[in-house]
Amino acid sequence: MVINIGKSLKLISAILLLMALSTGTLWAEIKLPAIFCDNMVLQQQTEAAIFGFATQNASVSVTTSWNHKSYNTKANADGSWKVKVATPQAGGPYEIAVSDGKSVKLKNVLIGEVWVCSGQSNMEMPMKGFRNQPVTGSADAIALSSNPNIRLFTVQKASNLDPQADFSGTWSLCEPENVVDFSATAYFFGLMLNQALHVPVGLICSSWGGTRIEPWMSESGCKNFSWVKIPDKQTVEKLSQKTPTALFNAMINPMVGYGIRGAIWYQGEANRNEPAEYQKLMPGLIENWRTMWGIGDFSFYYVQIAPFDHRSTGVSTAYLREAQLKASTVLKNTGMACILDIGEKDCIHPARKETGAKRLALLALEKTYGIKGINSQSPVLKEFKVVEGTVKLTFDNAPNGLTSFGKELSCFEVAGAAKKFYPAKAFITATGVTLFSPSVPEPVAIRYAFHDFVVGDLFGTDGLPVSSFRTDEW
Repeated sequence: MVINIGKSLKLISAILLLMALSTGTLWAEIKLPAIFCDNMVLQQQTEAAIFGFATQNASVSVTTSWNHKSYNTKANADGSWKVKVATPQAGGPYEIAVSDGKSVKLKNVLIGEVWVCSGQSNMEMPMKGFRNQPVTGSADAIALSSNPNIRLFTVQKASNLDPQADFSGTWSLCEPENVVDFSATAYFFGLMLNQALHVPVGLICSSWGGTRIEPWMSESGCKNFSWVKIPDKQTVEKLSQKTPTALFNAMINPMVGYGIRGAIWYQGEANRNEPAEYQKLMPGLIENWRTMWGIGDFSFYYVQIAPFDHRSTGVSTAYLREAQLKASTVLKNTGMACILDIGEKDCIHPARKETGAKRLALLALEKTYGIKGINSQSPVLKEFKVVEGTVKLTFDNAPNGLTSFGKELSCFEVAGAAKKFYPAKAFITATGVTLFSPSVPEPVAIRYAFHDFVVGDLFGTDGLPVSSFRTDEW
Protein backbone atom coordinates (compact mmCIF):
# COMPACT_ATOMS: atom_id res chain seq x y z
CA MET A 1 0.00 0.00 0.00
CA VAL A 2 1.38 3.41 -1.01
CA ILE A 3 0.73 6.35 1.24
CA ASN A 4 0.74 9.82 -0.32
CA ILE A 5 2.41 11.84 2.42
CA GLY A 6 1.59 15.16 0.73
CA LYS A 7 -2.13 14.44 0.49
CA SER A 8 -2.21 13.14 4.08
CA LEU A 9 -0.58 16.30 5.43
CA LYS A 10 -3.03 18.50 3.50
CA LEU A 11 -5.95 16.46 4.87
CA ILE A 12 -4.67 16.75 8.43
CA SER A 13 -4.12 20.50 8.01
CA ALA A 14 -7.63 20.93 6.67
CA ILE A 15 -9.10 19.00 9.60
CA LEU A 16 -7.13 21.07 12.12
CA LEU A 17 -8.21 24.32 10.45
CA LEU A 18 -11.85 23.22 10.48
CA MET A 19 -11.59 22.31 14.17
CA ALA A 20 -10.00 25.65 14.98
CA LEU A 21 -12.70 27.58 13.18
CA SER A 22 -15.49 25.54 14.76
CA THR A 23 -14.18 26.19 18.27
CA GLY A 24 -13.70 29.90 17.61
CA THR A 25 -9.98 29.96 18.36
CA LEU A 26 -8.68 31.24 15.03
CA TRP A 27 -9.79 34.35 13.15
CA ALA A 28 -13.43 34.09 14.19
CA GLU A 29 -15.37 36.64 12.16
CA ILE A 30 -16.11 39.89 13.95
CA LYS A 31 -19.63 40.02 15.37
CA LEU A 32 -21.23 43.46 15.43
CA PRO A 33 -24.57 44.28 17.11
CA ALA A 34 -27.38 45.13 14.68
CA ILE A 35 -27.05 48.85 15.44
CA PHE A 36 -23.72 48.80 13.54
CA CYS A 37 -24.45 48.14 9.88
CA ASP A 38 -24.52 49.75 6.44
CA ASN A 39 -26.41 53.07 6.26
CA MET A 40 -25.90 53.85 9.95
CA VAL A 41 -25.50 57.34 11.42
CA LEU A 42 -22.84 58.16 14.00
CA GLN A 43 -23.13 61.17 16.31
CA GLN A 44 -21.01 64.04 15.04
CA GLN A 45 -18.11 65.72 16.88
CA THR A 46 -17.84 63.25 19.71
CA GLU A 47 -16.05 60.12 20.87
CA ALA A 48 -18.51 57.60 19.43
CA ALA A 49 -18.40 54.07 20.80
CA ILE A 50 -18.15 51.09 18.46
CA PHE A 51 -18.40 47.69 20.12
CA GLY A 52 -18.96 44.03 19.40
CA PHE A 53 -17.52 40.53 19.83
CA ALA A 54 -14.51 38.62 18.54
CA THR A 55 -12.34 35.71 19.58
CA GLN A 56 -11.30 36.06 23.21
CA ASN A 57 -8.16 38.15 23.64
CA ALA A 58 -8.04 38.84 19.89
CA SER A 59 -6.57 42.11 18.63
CA VAL A 60 -9.29 44.26 17.05
CA SER A 61 -8.79 47.31 14.87
CA VAL A 62 -11.37 49.86 13.72
CA THR A 63 -10.42 52.08 10.78
CA THR A 64 -12.50 55.13 9.83
CA SER A 65 -12.36 56.56 6.33
CA TRP A 66 -13.00 60.19 7.31
CA ASN A 67 -9.57 60.45 8.97
CA HIS A 68 -7.93 57.20 7.82
CA LYS A 69 -7.13 56.46 11.45
CA SER A 70 -7.04 53.03 13.09
CA TYR A 71 -8.19 52.45 16.66
CA ASN A 72 -6.88 49.30 18.30
CA THR A 73 -8.04 47.26 21.27
CA LYS A 74 -8.08 43.69 22.54
CA ALA A 75 -11.16 41.55 23.11
CA ASN A 76 -11.91 40.54 26.68
CA ALA A 77 -12.06 36.97 27.94
CA ASP A 78 -15.73 36.81 26.88
CA GLY A 79 -14.89 38.18 23.44
CA SER A 80 -16.43 41.61 24.00
CA TRP A 81 -14.58 44.73 22.90
CA LYS A 82 -15.18 48.46 22.53
CA VAL A 83 -13.34 51.41 21.06
CA LYS A 84 -14.22 55.07 20.81
CA VAL A 85 -13.63 56.85 17.52
CA ALA A 86 -13.38 60.59 17.00
CA THR A 87 -16.15 61.75 14.68
CA PRO A 88 -15.89 64.92 12.55
CA GLN A 89 -18.51 67.50 11.68
CA ALA A 90 -21.61 66.17 9.95
CA GLY A 91 -21.04 64.65 6.54
CA GLY A 92 -20.48 61.47 4.58
CA PRO A 93 -20.96 58.93 3.28
CA TYR A 94 -17.98 57.18 4.84
CA GLU A 95 -16.81 53.62 5.49
CA ILE A 96 -15.69 51.87 8.67
CA ALA A 97 -13.58 48.70 8.63
CA VAL A 98 -13.53 46.42 11.66
CA SER A 99 -11.01 43.58 11.75
CA ASP A 100 -9.54 40.91 14.00
CA GLY A 101 -7.69 39.39 11.08
CA LYS A 102 -10.80 39.17 8.95
CA SER A 103 -12.36 42.49 8.01
CA VAL A 104 -16.00 43.57 8.18
CA LYS A 105 -16.74 46.78 6.29
CA LEU A 106 -19.62 49.17 7.06
CA LYS A 107 -20.62 51.24 4.05
CA ASN A 108 -22.64 54.39 3.39
CA VAL A 109 -22.10 55.66 6.95
CA LEU A 110 -23.20 59.21 7.74
CA ILE A 111 -22.05 61.52 10.51
CA GLY A 112 -24.81 63.66 12.00
CA GLU A 113 -27.35 63.87 14.80
CA VAL A 114 -28.68 60.67 16.41
CA TRP A 115 -31.83 60.42 18.52
CA VAL A 116 -33.48 57.48 20.30
CA CYS A 117 -37.29 57.54 20.01
CA SER A 118 -39.20 55.39 22.51
CA GLY A 119 -42.50 54.84 24.29
CA GLN A 120 -45.79 53.08 23.71
CA SER A 121 -48.31 53.08 20.85
CA ASN A 122 -48.32 56.81 20.11
CA MET A 123 -44.58 56.59 19.42
CA GLU A 124 -44.99 53.28 17.60
CA MET A 125 -47.85 54.55 15.36
CA PRO A 126 -46.44 54.36 11.81
CA MET A 127 -46.78 56.96 9.09
CA LYS A 128 -49.47 54.84 7.42
CA GLY A 129 -51.44 54.92 10.69
CA PHE A 130 -53.07 52.09 12.57
CA ARG A 131 -56.10 50.17 11.32
CA ASN A 132 -58.92 52.72 10.83
CA GLN A 133 -56.74 55.35 12.56
CA PRO A 134 -55.01 57.78 10.18
CA VAL A 135 -52.02 60.07 10.47
CA THR A 136 -52.98 63.49 9.11
CA GLY A 137 -51.08 64.41 5.95
CA SER A 138 -49.29 61.08 5.74
CA ALA A 139 -49.96 60.43 2.04
CA ASP A 140 -48.15 63.59 0.92
CA ALA A 141 -45.43 63.24 3.55
CA ILE A 142 -44.64 59.67 2.53
CA ALA A 143 -44.61 60.55 -1.18
CA LEU A 144 -42.11 63.36 -0.55
CA SER A 145 -40.00 61.51 2.01
CA SER A 146 -36.97 60.45 -0.09
CA ASN A 147 -34.03 62.01 1.72
CA PRO A 148 -30.43 60.75 1.60
CA ASN A 149 -29.64 62.55 4.85
CA ILE A 150 -32.16 60.80 7.11
CA ARG A 151 -31.73 57.18 8.21
CA LEU A 152 -34.25 55.01 10.06
CA PHE A 153 -33.81 52.13 12.50
CA THR A 154 -36.74 50.24 14.05
CA VAL A 155 -35.94 47.89 16.93
CA GLN A 156 -37.97 44.69 16.63
CA LYS A 157 -40.14 43.88 19.65
CA ALA A 158 -38.64 41.56 22.25
CA SER A 159 -38.59 41.12 26.02
CA ASN A 160 -36.14 39.47 28.38
CA LEU A 161 -35.33 39.30 32.07
CA ASP A 162 -31.60 39.43 31.36
CA PRO A 163 -29.76 42.33 29.68
CA GLN A 164 -29.17 41.41 26.05
CA ALA A 165 -26.15 42.21 23.87
CA ASP A 166 -28.11 42.55 20.62
CA PHE A 167 -31.55 43.07 19.14
CA SER A 168 -33.08 42.72 15.69
CA GLY A 169 -33.27 45.63 13.28
CA THR A 170 -31.38 47.38 10.51
CA TRP A 171 -30.61 50.91 9.35
CA SER A 172 -32.84 51.79 6.40
CA LEU A 173 -32.69 54.57 3.84
CA CYS A 174 -35.31 57.30 4.08
CA GLU A 175 -37.51 56.34 1.15
CA PRO A 176 -41.31 55.98 0.88
CA GLU A 177 -41.26 52.18 1.13
CA ASN A 178 -39.44 52.44 4.48
CA VAL A 179 -41.04 55.62 5.82
CA VAL A 180 -44.57 54.21 5.48
CA ASP A 181 -43.91 51.75 8.31
CA PHE A 182 -41.73 54.00 10.46
CA SER A 183 -42.88 55.92 13.54
CA ALA A 184 -44.75 59.07 12.48
CA THR A 185 -43.70 61.03 15.57
CA ALA A 186 -40.05 60.05 15.11
CA TYR A 187 -40.07 60.77 11.37
CA PHE A 188 -41.64 64.23 11.60
CA PHE A 189 -39.28 65.09 14.48
CA GLY A 190 -36.23 64.01 12.48
CA LEU A 191 -37.40 65.74 9.32
CA MET A 192 -37.71 69.09 11.08
CA LEU A 193 -34.23 68.70 12.61
CA ASN A 194 -32.79 67.84 9.21
CA GLN A 195 -34.45 70.86 7.59
CA ALA A 196 -33.38 73.26 10.33
CA LEU A 197 -29.84 72.01 10.95
CA HIS A 198 -28.94 70.90 7.41
CA VAL A 199 -27.14 67.81 8.72
CA PRO A 200 -27.83 64.06 8.51
CA VAL A 201 -30.20 62.70 11.15
CA GLY A 202 -30.37 59.14 12.47
CA LEU A 203 -33.57 57.99 14.19
CA ILE A 204 -33.65 54.83 16.32
CA CYS A 205 -37.23 53.87 17.21
CA SER A 206 -37.66 51.38 20.06
CA SER A 207 -41.33 51.32 21.06
CA TRP A 208 -44.17 48.95 21.94
CA GLY A 209 -47.88 49.73 22.25
CA GLY A 210 -49.63 49.34 25.59
CA THR A 211 -46.45 49.36 27.64
CA ARG A 212 -45.95 50.97 31.02
CA ILE A 213 -42.87 52.99 31.89
CA GLU A 214 -41.36 50.41 34.27
CA PRO A 215 -40.44 47.83 31.56
CA TRP A 216 -38.28 50.49 29.89
CA MET A 217 -36.08 50.90 32.98
CA SER A 218 -33.10 48.74 33.94
CA GLU A 219 -33.08 46.67 37.10
CA SER A 220 -30.87 49.22 38.84
CA GLY A 221 -33.29 51.97 37.84
CA CYS A 222 -36.35 50.09 39.08
CA LYS A 223 -34.70 49.46 42.45
CA ASN A 224 -35.01 53.18 43.22
CA PHE A 225 -38.78 52.79 43.53
CA SER A 226 -40.07 50.57 46.34
CA TRP A 227 -43.44 49.95 44.71
CA VAL A 228 -41.96 48.52 41.50
CA LYS A 229 -41.80 44.74 41.76
CA ILE A 230 -38.70 43.45 40.00
CA PRO A 231 -39.50 39.97 38.65
CA ASP A 232 -37.80 36.94 40.15
CA LYS A 233 -36.12 35.18 37.25
CA GLN A 234 -36.55 31.82 38.94
CA THR A 235 -40.28 32.05 39.63
CA VAL A 236 -41.76 34.34 36.96
CA GLU A 237 -44.40 32.41 35.06
CA LYS A 238 -45.16 34.71 32.18
CA LEU A 239 -42.97 37.36 30.61
CA SER A 240 -44.72 40.19 28.78
CA GLN A 241 -44.11 43.68 27.48
CA LYS A 242 -45.49 44.96 30.80
CA THR A 243 -42.91 43.20 33.00
CA PRO A 244 -40.53 45.67 34.71
CA THR A 245 -37.04 45.75 33.11
CA ALA A 246 -38.08 43.37 30.27
CA LEU A 247 -38.05 45.94 27.46
CA PHE A 248 -34.98 47.78 28.64
CA ASN A 249 -33.08 44.48 28.69
CA ALA A 250 -34.15 43.45 25.19
CA MET A 251 -34.81 46.68 23.29
CA ILE A 252 -32.60 49.36 24.90
CA ASN A 253 -29.61 47.66 26.50
CA PRO A 254 -28.12 46.43 23.20
CA MET A 255 -27.57 50.05 22.11
CA VAL A 256 -26.58 51.51 25.47
CA GLY A 257 -23.40 53.50 24.89
CA TYR A 258 -24.12 54.13 21.20
CA GLY A 259 -23.38 57.78 20.44
CA ILE A 260 -26.57 59.85 20.60
CA ARG A 261 -27.53 63.50 20.99
CA GLY A 262 -30.67 62.73 22.95
CA ALA A 263 -33.98 60.91 23.26
CA ILE A 264 -37.66 61.62 22.70
CA TRP A 265 -40.41 59.80 24.56
CA TYR A 266 -44.17 59.38 24.07
CA GLN A 267 -45.78 57.25 26.77
CA GLY A 268 -48.01 57.53 29.81
CA GLU A 269 -51.47 56.22 29.00
CA ALA A 270 -50.69 52.81 30.49
CA ASN A 271 -49.69 54.48 33.80
CA ARG A 272 -52.58 56.89 33.94
CA ASN A 273 -54.07 55.47 37.14
CA GLU A 274 -50.90 56.15 39.17
CA PRO A 275 -50.06 59.83 38.54
CA ALA A 276 -48.18 60.35 41.82
CA GLU A 277 -45.88 57.43 41.07
CA TYR A 278 -45.42 58.50 37.44
CA GLN A 279 -44.31 61.95 38.51
CA LYS A 280 -41.29 60.21 40.11
CA LEU A 281 -40.84 57.46 37.52
CA MET A 282 -40.48 59.86 34.59
CA PRO A 283 -37.36 61.61 35.97
CA GLY A 284 -36.25 58.19 37.22
CA LEU A 285 -36.25 56.76 33.71
CA ILE A 286 -34.30 59.73 32.37
CA GLU A 287 -31.67 59.44 35.09
CA ASN A 288 -31.51 55.68 34.57
CA TRP A 289 -30.84 55.97 30.84
CA ARG A 290 -28.29 58.73 31.35
CA THR A 291 -26.45 56.64 33.93
CA MET A 292 -26.48 53.54 31.74
CA TRP A 293 -25.30 55.45 28.62
CA GLY A 294 -22.49 57.14 30.49
CA ILE A 295 -22.21 60.10 28.09
CA GLY A 296 -23.54 62.82 30.39
CA ASP A 297 -26.94 64.45 30.80
CA PHE A 298 -28.09 64.11 27.20
CA SER A 299 -31.27 65.88 26.08
CA PHE A 300 -34.56 64.15 26.82
CA TYR A 301 -37.90 65.51 25.60
CA TYR A 302 -41.33 63.93 25.88
CA VAL A 303 -44.92 64.40 24.76
CA GLN A 304 -47.62 64.99 27.32
CA ILE A 305 -50.45 62.53 26.71
CA ALA A 306 -53.41 63.93 24.79
CA PRO A 307 -56.93 64.24 26.22
CA PHE A 308 -59.12 61.21 25.49
CA ASP A 309 -62.51 60.09 26.78
CA HIS A 310 -61.84 57.06 28.96
CA ARG A 311 -65.55 56.82 29.74
CA SER A 312 -64.92 57.65 33.42
CA THR A 313 -62.96 54.45 34.04
CA GLY A 314 -60.08 54.89 36.45
CA VAL A 315 -58.45 58.21 37.31
CA SER A 316 -58.90 61.22 35.05
CA THR A 317 -55.91 61.62 32.76
CA ALA A 318 -55.75 65.28 33.83
CA TYR A 319 -53.82 64.05 36.87
CA LEU A 320 -51.33 62.17 34.70
CA ARG A 321 -50.89 65.25 32.50
CA GLU A 322 -50.26 67.26 35.67
CA ALA A 323 -47.67 64.70 36.79
CA GLN A 324 -45.91 64.94 33.44
CA LEU A 325 -45.88 68.75 33.63
CA LYS A 326 -44.38 68.71 37.12
CA ALA A 327 -41.80 66.08 36.13
CA SER A 328 -40.56 68.31 33.31
CA THR A 329 -39.05 70.75 35.80
CA VAL A 330 -37.04 68.25 37.86
CA LEU A 331 -33.99 67.61 35.67
CA LYS A 332 -31.89 69.78 33.39
CA ASN A 333 -31.89 69.25 29.63
CA THR A 334 -35.46 68.00 29.64
CA GLY A 335 -38.74 69.39 28.34
CA MET A 336 -42.36 68.51 27.63
CA ALA A 337 -44.38 69.10 24.48
CA CYS A 338 -48.02 69.85 25.28
CA ILE A 339 -50.70 68.66 22.82
CA LEU A 340 -53.79 69.63 24.81
CA ASP A 341 -55.35 71.04 21.64
CA ILE A 342 -55.17 67.97 19.38
CA GLY A 343 -56.64 65.12 21.43
CA GLU A 344 -59.55 63.12 20.03
CA LYS A 345 -62.57 62.15 22.12
CA ASP A 346 -62.90 58.67 20.68
CA CYS A 347 -59.34 57.81 19.60
CA ILE A 348 -56.38 57.50 21.95
CA HIS A 349 -54.00 57.97 19.00
CA PRO A 350 -54.28 61.58 17.78
CA ALA A 351 -54.03 61.82 14.01
CA ARG A 352 -52.07 65.09 14.07
CA LYS A 353 -48.75 63.42 14.79
CA GLU A 354 -46.81 66.08 12.91
CA THR A 355 -48.00 68.74 15.36
CA GLY A 356 -46.69 66.92 18.41
CA ALA A 357 -43.47 65.92 16.67
CA LYS A 358 -42.72 69.50 15.63
CA ARG A 359 -43.22 70.67 19.21
CA LEU A 360 -40.61 68.13 20.29
CA ALA A 361 -38.33 69.40 17.53
CA LEU A 362 -38.78 73.00 18.72
CA LEU A 363 -37.56 71.93 22.16
CA ALA A 364 -34.50 70.30 20.63
CA LEU A 365 -33.75 73.21 18.30
CA GLU A 366 -33.92 75.79 21.07
CA LYS A 367 -32.63 73.91 24.12
CA THR A 368 -30.19 71.40 22.59
CA TYR A 369 -28.98 73.23 19.50
CA GLY A 370 -29.26 76.77 20.85
CA ILE A 371 -31.02 78.34 17.88
CA LYS A 372 -32.01 81.90 18.75
CA GLY A 373 -35.45 83.32 18.04
CA ILE A 374 -37.29 80.11 18.93
CA ASN A 375 -39.68 79.75 21.87
CA SER A 376 -40.28 76.07 22.46
CA GLN A 377 -42.05 76.03 25.81
CA SER A 378 -45.75 76.41 26.49
CA PRO A 379 -46.90 79.14 28.87
CA VAL A 380 -47.18 77.96 32.50
CA LEU A 381 -48.94 79.54 35.45
CA LYS A 382 -46.74 82.00 37.32
CA GLU A 383 -49.08 83.65 39.84
CA PHE A 384 -52.64 83.19 41.11
CA LYS A 385 -54.22 86.21 42.80
CA VAL A 386 -57.76 86.97 43.99
CA VAL A 387 -58.85 90.62 43.82
CA GLU A 388 -62.40 91.48 44.98
CA GLY A 389 -63.92 88.19 43.85
CA THR A 390 -62.01 88.11 40.57
CA VAL A 391 -59.08 85.80 39.83
CA LYS A 392 -56.08 87.21 38.04
CA LEU A 393 -53.47 84.87 36.51
CA THR A 394 -50.04 85.61 35.11
CA PHE A 395 -47.88 83.22 33.08
CA ASP A 396 -44.25 82.43 32.40
CA ASN A 397 -43.04 81.47 28.89
CA ALA A 398 -45.40 83.98 27.31
CA PRO A 399 -43.09 86.77 26.16
CA ASN A 400 -45.55 88.02 23.56
CA GLY A 401 -48.69 87.35 25.56
CA LEU A 402 -51.54 84.89 25.17
CA THR A 403 -54.27 84.15 22.63
CA SER A 404 -57.31 81.98 22.11
CA PHE A 405 -57.20 82.56 18.35
CA GLY A 406 -60.48 84.44 18.51
CA LYS A 407 -62.44 81.83 20.47
CA GLU A 408 -64.14 82.29 23.83
CA LEU A 409 -62.15 80.76 26.69
CA SER A 410 -64.29 77.87 27.91
CA CYS A 411 -61.97 75.63 29.93
CA PHE A 412 -61.62 77.57 33.20
CA GLU A 413 -63.43 76.63 36.41
CA VAL A 414 -63.43 78.28 39.82
CA ALA A 415 -64.27 76.99 43.29
CA GLY A 416 -64.81 78.47 46.74
CA ALA A 417 -64.23 77.01 50.18
CA ALA A 418 -66.87 74.34 49.52
CA LYS A 419 -64.51 72.84 46.90
CA LYS A 420 -67.18 72.71 44.22
CA PHE A 421 -66.08 73.94 40.81
CA TYR A 422 -68.23 76.08 38.51
CA PRO A 423 -67.60 77.21 34.92
CA ALA A 424 -65.85 80.58 34.85
CA LYS A 425 -66.00 83.51 32.52
CA ALA A 426 -62.45 84.16 31.39
CA PHE A 427 -60.77 86.67 29.12
CA ILE A 428 -57.21 87.50 28.11
CA THR A 429 -55.72 90.75 29.43
CA ALA A 430 -52.48 92.65 28.91
CA THR A 431 -50.96 90.81 31.88
CA GLY A 432 -52.50 87.35 31.61
CA VAL A 433 -55.99 85.99 32.21
CA THR A 434 -58.81 87.30 34.38
CA LEU A 435 -61.74 85.07 35.35
CA PHE A 436 -64.75 84.99 37.66
CA SER A 437 -68.02 83.17 38.30
CA PRO A 438 -71.23 84.64 39.73
CA SER A 439 -71.64 81.32 41.57
CA VAL A 440 -68.37 81.79 43.46
CA PRO A 441 -68.19 85.23 45.11
CA GLU A 442 -65.09 84.26 47.11
CA PRO A 443 -62.76 82.19 44.88
CA VAL A 444 -60.26 79.85 46.52
CA ALA A 445 -58.99 77.75 43.61
CA ILE A 446 -59.19 77.50 39.84
CA ARG A 447 -58.66 74.76 37.30
CA TYR A 448 -57.95 74.93 33.60
CA ALA A 449 -58.89 72.12 31.22
CA PHE A 450 -58.70 69.65 34.08
CA HIS A 451 -60.82 66.86 32.61
CA ASP A 452 -60.25 63.51 30.96
CA PHE A 453 -61.21 64.84 27.56
CA VAL A 454 -61.00 68.52 26.75
CA VAL A 455 -59.82 70.71 23.90
CA GLY A 456 -57.45 73.38 25.14
CA ASP A 457 -58.19 76.94 24.02
CA LEU A 458 -55.42 79.02 25.62
CA PHE A 459 -52.09 79.44 23.81
CA GLY A 460 -48.99 81.54 23.60
CA THR A 461 -48.99 83.67 20.48
CA ASP A 462 -46.58 81.15 18.91
CA GLY A 463 -49.35 78.55 19.00
CA LEU A 464 -48.02 76.44 21.87
CA PRO A 465 -50.93 75.41 24.12
CA VAL A 466 -51.11 75.90 27.87
CA SER A 467 -51.20 72.57 29.72
CA SER A 468 -54.11 71.65 31.95
CA PHE A 469 -53.35 72.84 35.51
CA ARG A 470 -54.93 73.53 38.88
CA THR A 471 -54.13 75.64 41.92
CA ASP A 472 -55.66 73.25 44.44
CA GLU A 473 -54.48 69.90 45.80
CA TRP A 474 -57.92 68.49 46.54
